Amino acid sequence: MGRVVVEVMPKPEILDPQGKAVVGALPRLGFTQFSGVRQGKRFELEVDGEVTPEILAAAREAAATLLSNPVIEDVVSVSDAAAVPGEASGTPVSA
Repeated sequence: MGRVVVEVMPKPEILDPQGKAVVGALPRLGFTQFSGVRQGKRFELEVDGEVTPEILAAAREAAATLLSNPVIEDVVSVSDAAAVPGEASGTPVSA
């Protein structure tokens, strides 16, 4: 079974109240290194079999027409999860 990962972010000119809330909370929790936060969305699309160029093209089309709102969001990434370090098994990349 293959998996495609789609990442969507608000356009830079769009206000991000969730990101502002997070950036305000970080210093209160001792994380003073960060000066900005933008919160986006991540979708994981499962497919039977391997992820092919045709499947990636279909995922890009789905991302542009359904998974994102093109007025306020940009699709920033559509990729084969197996090509992303730590993603093939669903295991997060450790810090």
